[in-house]
Amino acid sequence: MNPIRIGRRELGPGRPCFIAAEIGINHNGDLDLAHRAIEAAAAAGADAVKFQNYRTEDFLADHALTYTYLSQGREITESQFAMFKRCELGYPQLCELKAHCDHLGIAFFSTPTGLDGVRDLQRLGVVLLKNGSDYLTHLDLIRAMAATGLPTVLSTGMATAAEIDDAVVAFRGAGGKDVILLHCTSSYPTPAAEVNLRRIPVLAEAFACPSGFSDHTEGTAAVVGAVCLGACFVEKHFTLDRGLPGPDHRFSADPGEFAELVRAIRAVESSLGSPALGPTPSEAAGRAGFRLSCLAAAPLAAGIRLGPEHIRFQRPGTGLPPRLRDALLGRVLCRDVVAGHVFAWEDFHD
Repeated sequence: MNPIRIGRRELGPGRPCFIAAEIGINHNGDLDLAHRAIEAAAAAGADAVKFQNYRTEDFLADHALTYTYLSQGREITESQFAMFKRCELGYPQLCELKAHCDHLGIAFFSTPTGLDGVRDLQRLGVVLLKNGSDYLTHLDLIRAMAATGLPTVLSTGMATAAEIDDAVVAFRGAGGKDVILLHCTSSYPTPAAEVNLRRIPVLAEAFACPSGFSDHTEGTAAVVGAVCLGACFVEKHFTLDRGLPGPDHRFSADPGEFAELVRAIRAVESSLGSPALGPTPSEAAGRAGFRLSCLAAAPLAAGIRLGPEHIRFQRPGTGLPPRLRDALLGRVLCRDVVAGHVFAWEDFHD
């Protein structure tokens, strides 16, 4: 599997996990809040921030459709159209946010819902595109993303295996080269029993591409577990304050939790190490002190033929290891040895 370049980073097996802060609509339509979220995400160690440059009319026409969510400890039911409309970002706002990210050295990417949105992101010069789980079956949009030549992330929430295959075939058939599949459970927040992290390596193997995790759980355990299972890309909802009004804040990571998440991921990556079996350099240095050798169980005179009662296993590990005990049995000592003597082949007649 070849690595994928995203800006200054390479993504794929053996590379550090790419960590995205999903600001999404947690800016609540307030551009100042969006800017402060970018700054906080960069300070917390995110590699990128993600927004949504949707057009509400692309996916909603019925103003009567409602959405119920918990916010600030209360159950809120409101018009989906109104909720999404107040958080729309136009091209001028996207330009402003992208410029801020460039200044801070953090990647900016976004989720479009139509061809105009894809073109807007191309004009901005983004290094990455994202297709949301709700749009996985919109193959025309996926083909348009592929045609840009940009690396593209496809979230797979709610999807069947056949739908994922359709999306990947559409992307590659339209000339797309670099695709990243994110395992995702489209439940907000996702209960632990429905996270199913074991799907992450399955996606990578089945579609021969990097895979990752779009997280909607509360806390950080699921994301860290995803990295242990090979996630090359993780995305976590991000908010300045879980107490802000809106549908996604309560299960998003605040700056402190996100910073801890980044530290945990980097620590886990260091801990994963090599799959090769054998002692580490520090263990190799300690083997002589900690391992066992075949030692004389008592003072023994030359001419004694060794039996099991003459041998004990003790430190240090500089002599013949316990696995060679049977090879010593029946050998005749050619010299006197003291109790605790570490046996060597030179102690015996040929």
